[in-house]
Amino acid sequence: MANLEHLALLRAGAVRWIEWRQKNPQIEPDLSTANLQENNLRGAHLAGTNLSRVDLSHALLVRANLSGADLSSANLYQAKLSEANLSAGNFSVANLSQSVLTHADLSHAHFIGADLSGANLRGAIATEANLIGTDFSSADLRDADLAGAKLIRSNLCFANLVAANLIAADFSEANLYQAEVMGAYLYKANFYKANLHKAHLGGAYLFRANLTAADLRGADLAWANLTSANLAGANLSGANLRGANLNGANLYGVNLQETIMPDSSRHD
Repeated sequence: MANLEHLALLRAGAVRWIEWRQKNPQIEPDLSTANLQENNLRGAHLAGTNLSRVDLSHALLVRANLSGADLSSANLYQAKLSEANLSAGNFSVANLSQSVLTHADLSHAHFIGADLSGANLRGAIATEANLIGTDFSSADLRDADLAGAKLIRSNLCFANLVAANLIAADFSEANLYQAEVMGAYLYKANFYKANLHKAHLGGAYLFRANLTAADLRGADLAWANLTSANLAGANLSGANLRGANLNGANLYGVNLQETIMPDSSRHD
């Protein structure tokens, strides 16, 4: 339950809120369960604030500081969070569906089981973020930086990851059905048992990537760099490998039925 004094101070305006926080740095504001939907909190200083189960749907949080804040189970449906600082925050099981997070900082934040379906994260930074079981279906992650992020069992079907930095990201058992991953940087990325059925990976940099037991049926890997990639046990039936670099790749136990090979020939 929100502290009524803290809630009143926030609603008194940015100047009053900032003055109070500067004079009382030892107090951790409690705004949990508050109804702040459609509120204008542009640039608000909410670092370390308890915002669990708060309703911030349609709220304006552009350039707000939410670093280290607790927004677990919060409702941020269609909230505007462009350039906001969400680093090290807790957004577990939060609803951020259709929210705008362009160029936001999500580094080291926790989004376990959160809903980011249809969200706009273009250019966002989510390095080392915990995104286990997060729903990114149809989300826009173009040019985003997810280096080292944990995306185990996450749902990225129909997501747009074009030109994203995914170095050493963990997509184990993730769903990337028909995801757009063209030109993405996937050095040492882990796709163990991931669903990449009909995914578009043309021109992707998959040097030393782990694709063991991955489902790559009908995937487009034309001109992808798969140098030293581990494809052991992967299903590449019907995939397009035209022009792909497979130097040093582990193809043990790979299903290549009807696969278009790098030389454009079709495998029996």
